[in-house]
Amino acid sequence: MTEETLAGGTLANLTPEEAARLIRDHDAVLIDVRTPQEFALERIRGALLAPMQDFEPGLMPCPKGKTVVLHCGSGKRSRMVAERCLKEGALDRIAHIEGGFGAWKEAGLPYIGTDPATGGPKEMNAD
Repeated sequence: MTEETLAGGTLANLTPEEAARLIRDHDAVLIDVRTPQEFALERIRGALLAPMQDFEPGLMPCPKGKTVVLHCGSGKRSRMVAERCLKEGALDRIAHIEGGFGAWKEAGLPYIGTDPATGGPKEMNAD
């Protein structure tokens, strides 16, 4: 993990493995800022959907003692949203997954995808 000071707050840049550990230990709220269409096709189990185009930093869930972790497809949108949250003062500390969902899958971490045979959700691991 690397940390940066931006807009008077801290942005933590997490590896997929670091984010997975926070999620597994129930120490994170994971927010997916991709589009509803992207989310419907594949997603990280437990992620909440808050698309970037409609994102409202002041309405974000941030339970005490939990790290808010954002993610998108590549890490670009989640970083932009994280910077916006810090700039608007919604949080003084936030995290995002560097490399986004692509890095998550590349790391071989589990996710929910779409079963091509049925069109339904299916537990998957990237190979």
